[in-house]
Amino acid sequence: MEGTVTKSTGSWYNVRLDTPTPEGDRELRCRVAGKFRLDELNLTNPIAVGDRVTVEVETNNDEETGAIRGIADRQNYVVRQSPRRKHDLHLIASNVDQAILITTIIDPGVKLGFIDRFLLMTEPFGIPTTIVVNKADRYEEEEMETFAVIRDIYTDIGYTVMLVSAQTGQGIEELREHMQGKRSLLSGQSGVGKSTLVNAVEPGLDLRTGELSDYTGKGQHTTTFAELFQLSFGGELIDTPGIKTLGFNYLKPQDVAHNFREIFAVSQDCRFGGSCLHRTEPGCAVKESVEEGDDRVTDLRYYSYLQVLEEVESQNYWERRKV
Repeated sequence: MEGTVTKSTGSWYNVRLDTPTPEGDRELRCRVAGKFRLDELNLTNPIAVGDRVTVEVETNNDEETGAIRGIADRQNYVVRQSPRRKHDLHLIASNVDQAILITTIIDPGVKLGFIDRFLLMTEPFGIPTTIVVNKADRYEEEEMETFAVIRDIYTDIGYTVMLVSAQTGQGIEELREHMQGKRSLLSGQSGVGKSTLVNAVEPGLDLRTGELSDYTGKGQHTTTFAELFQLSFGGELIDTPGIKTLGFNYLKPQDVAHNFREIFAVSQDCRFGGSCLHRTEPGCAVKESVEEGDDRVTDLRYYSYLQVLEEVESQNYWERRKV
């Protein structure tokens, strides 16, 4: 039988089978049978929410379970560096139509570097990404000025930016329309109100929500595993655990340069073209853009780029010397 993976809990996966029962959708708890790889990458998990799989139904002690025997070719996928095993990758989701990053200006404070890292996670796989700034009901003049800066930076390079409030409903209908008919991957750092926002978009899901820690001012994880939900207004969403950090052991320096989209566009005018890393090379159009302030490449994005580039080079060097 064939179906779609709707939940990953480590060694077991929930699969929604294509053939429903008279009572509705049929979900089967499945284990992995065999070894699966992704482009020769070292994965902590071989299967992701969103995968199309072939399942063999099994019955043990009157409990019906399944064994996943095959995975269909993926339209796309999202991976991140494993937070626990730095040489490995964690497969987050597959076959998504778009990604939606939830962030906030305050509580917790906005981190443009994290936004840039998230975009670097989706850009190589051609996944359209929208930045949704939540908690608009709490913003005063200073926070709205910060939002305007964020909006201008990212809309100028082709990303969609929305301002919403899960508490008052501001922007919720617009977000719902943006998600209609698509499979959307929702992500964000802990504490940005992702689960509350999902509940506002689709009240029937009633996801568990949490509060900010009084000690750290950061969010507490309320989503433990990635899970796919069907939306009453059409479409699906994949809810993911809150992300604290993002690393890129699977990228090469040139991958970083090519996936900061405005840096790649301006690099066509560099003396060394696509091989320029935009640091000390002579005739670098990217550096000239930043120094002259012509807004083709902002200094904030350029600084994020340099940070990621340095990190990737350091990791790759360490990886090459691994015994």
